[in-house]
Amino acid sequence: MSGINPAASITVPTAAARLDCREALLHGARMTSDMNEARQWTDALTKVPAVTLGFWIIKVLATTLGETGGDSVTMSWLGETTPNPVFGGYLIGTAIFGVLLVALVFAQIRAHKFNPWLYWATIVASTTCGTTLADFADRSLGIGYPGGSLVLLACVLLSLFAWHRVLGTVNVNTVTSPRQEIFYWITITFSQTLGTALGDWAADDTSEGGWGLGYGGGALVFGAGLLVLAILYLTGRKVNHVFLFWAAFILTRPLGATVGDFLDKPVASGGLDLSRPIASAVMAAVIILLIVILPQRAGRHPGQAEAAA
Repeated sequence: MSGINPAASITVPTAAARLDCREALLHGARMTSDMNEARQWTDALTKVPAVTLGFWIIKVLATTLGETGGDSVTMSWLGETTPNPVFGGYLIGTAIFGVLLVALVFAQIRAHKFNPWLYWATIVASTTCGTTLADFADRSLGIGYPGGSLVLLACVLLSLFAWHRVLGTVNVNTVTSPRQEIFYWITITFSQTLGTALGDWAADDTSEGGWGLGYGGGALVFGAGLLVLAILYLTGRKVNHVFLFWAAFILTRPLGATVGDFLDKPVASGGLDLSRPIASAVMAAVIILLIVILPQRAGRHPGQAEAAA
């Protein structure tokens, strides 16, 4: 024992070893930070609802409310369909609902978690704004249904292209940042507007530049289109689910538009001639009831699904 030098058994790390150790610690810290950031983003998806059957039911009702609500302001209160309309009624209505939409989108982006009341209020604002904007494009600008629909389709495609170009995906389940939410709501508003134009184009008489399907015929056509998309989704066909979502989202709008027009347009035009404000109030009450009754939960980021697997 007396021949053993205690100091000789202690290994002093070299400078290179200390550097390697420091780099390993820094690398581990960076990995931990990246994992925490990724977890933060995947957990941040709390403001976009899960795409369920309940989602689509409320969405169709919201688009119907958007049609009757938008018509209440521009056609009834501002008199666009009366002998003495207010000058620029469709543009004024678009400005009113546009300001409301911007305020709600701002609140939606500022929210820290999914709030079904705020989300669906923003959706309704986008449908009403889409209704008045489509009417302004089709009627006030004088470009007609084909021109208005083509312009709005181009806006939807450009919005989706820019979204994908900047962020790499247009999957709504990856909406986790303010920038993504801005793209989300811009695309939704354009799609709502396009849907309104398509619904009016399909339902109106051929003498007015429409397809002449009537409100019932238009609703059947767009309902059949949604049924085809549902079959493609449920049967597991190799069709991109992101494409199916946006196609269904667009088609629900003309379905709601034709149903809304059927409720409030004159009997001579094929409608029921119900009061637009009353029809809007009934739709709003049904939506509120469904939000209370149907489960409302946030969507799930793909990263969460991968982590769970």
